[in-house]
Amino acid sequence: MTNSTTQKPAPVRLGLRLTAAVLLLGVVGFWAAKGAHTGWSMNQVPVKQTDEITGIEFVTYEQRFVPGIEFLGGGAGLAAGLFAVSLLFKRQSTQTTSS
Repeated sequence: MTNSTTQKPAPVRLGLRLTAAVLLLGVVGFWAAKGAHTGWSMNQVPVKQTDEITGIEFVTYEQRFVPGIEFLGGGAGLAAGLFAVSLLFKRQSTQTTSS
């Protein structure tokens, strides 16, 4: 008869890690889909237009949200925090006996 101890991740630990991974992928995907702006977030985006009569270019502002690098950093930081919290939970050990 041999006793072997195996360790499996605790459900909370696994859940936090999966949540952190989904959050990170979601934030990166949202940031990339909305324009991957490497500056600060913007609520108004400058749009160049040309006057039809004079041909002079001028700038107008369009109302739309473009997430910036702080949005990406905040989401990545939150995901890293969830992953760090998952390290506080110990693995569950299970003993199996075989003859």
